[in-house]
Amino acid sequence: MTQIAAIIGGGVIGGGWAARFLLNGWDVRVFDPDLEAKRKIGEVLDNARRSLPGLYEAPLPDEGTLSFHTSISDAVVGAIWIQESVPEQLALKQNIYQNLQVHCDPAAVLGSSTSGFKPSELQAGALRPEQIMVCHPFNPVYLLPLIEVVPTDQSDLAIVERAEGLLRDMGMYPLRVRKEIDAHIADRFLEAVWREALWLIKDGIATTEEIDNAIRYGFGIRWAQMGLFETYRVAGGEAGMRHFMAQFGPALQWPWTKLMDVPEFTDELVNMISDQSDEQSGMHSIRELERIRDNNLVGMMRALKTQDWGAGALLKEQDHLLNARAKMPRSAEALDLTRLTETLRRAVPLDWTDYNGHMNEARYLQAFGDATDRFMEIVGCDADYIASGGSYFTAETHIRHVDEVHAGHVIRIETYCAEGAGKKMHLFHQMFEGDRLLATGEHMLIHVSLETRKATVPAKAIANKLAQIAQAHTILDRPDGLGRMVGKK
Repeated sequence: MTQIAAIIGGGVIGGGWAARFLLNGWDVRVFDPDLEAKRKIGEVLDNARRSLPGLYEAPLPDEGTLSFHTSISDAVVGAIWIQESVPEQLALKQNIYQNLQVHCDPAAVLGSSTSGFKPSELQAGALRPEQIMVCHPFNPVYLLPLIEVVPTDQSDLAIVERAEGLLRDMGMYPLRVRKEIDAHIADRFLEAVWREALWLIKDGIATTEEIDNAIRYGFGIRWAQMGLFETYRVAGGEAGMRHFMAQFGPALQWPWTKLMDVPEFTDELVNMISDQSDEQSGMHSIRELERIRDNNLVGMMRALKTQDWGAGALLKEQDHLLNARAKMPRSAEALDLTRLTETLRRAVPLDWTDYNGHMNEARYLQAFGDATDRFMEIVGCDADYIASGGSYFTAETHIRHVDEVHAGHVIRIETYCAEGAGKKMHLFHQMFEGDRLLATGEHMLIHVSLETRKATVPAKAIANKLAQIAQAHTILDRPDGLGRMVGKK
């Protein structure tokens, strides 16, 4: 049964929540009196479709259904998660909770995207205060995994724990805040940096661009993968954290910061910051900046995935979960031999495209190589078998580029086994988007002994499975292009 989420307030954050839920297979019901809500959420969703699936090597579930509703009572029907993302006005939020709790499921998660209010303030006057908690995300919600989950002593822990489980299920990271506090955890850091930045501008020390450069060319990159304390641990060298604190601890007594003070927001200061910001990035529209941001975030997070580190470790875990849900065949016994073998289904990530705006030539080979690996796994040439000393090496490859492939396209590869006898495995892959043929990849592989690095016959179990699939595929239609030489029409 499809899970339902209700989004109350469809601005930047609400739209991001809607995209995260939708692309993870949830149906989403939106309430927002803004006449532009459909357009705004539609634009956010377009960006999410382009970027989120490309974080993973596995396919996301089928997208859920999006609907818009004219009342809160209608929007929350059937919802097991209700996310409030209205403007930061406490009275407005409390009024909304009082309204929706009359109509919603008492067991539903009721999360607030608030950046600053404590959950106890949100619970005041509520029909069921135990149902309300802070679930504070970071923009863009459809890409960044962190959610600060803040309960109170009144919170129903069963609902809190269920909320955390649902967040993990969508590839997010729920950070349980131990004690409620204004602005939670992350925004308190941001506020401190923001205050210092305002003083640096007001005092004429740096411009908006120079401050941004100090972050993005320096410590911001370190923080992205190691955070604060792990970064400083490394800075302490072999002596570690104790040495770092002993060396730099005295600096905390020096007048380096204006942390507890903030410059007056005069017209002069506001105009100075606005003018500098316009000069820095006013040549780009907001939508262009969002796409640039998303491109960079996907690239960095995918790079972290190769190291199984930071946010990349979360992506790797989600890949395993998504692969299990996709129910791709992983053994010969699971195959339907009356049709070709589906060996890959995934979205094309943003970093797979080239200067022409379509998939880079090398990525076709990667996709077909991944399909070959899946086929090898199906016939029994898996990690355990390879560890025992046998594997297949690719001896020859021929790729045909039939049609363009762009970032965000969900590609599917079907594999035809043309030969599976002796030392040889001859595969013909066809790449599709829907029913549209995009490319073909023909591969001849030879079984080798990893000890001698010479050709040898595979284990009997693998040979039998391979022969069975090859025999079944001979009955099917021979794929167009099989055996075609380069340049042949």
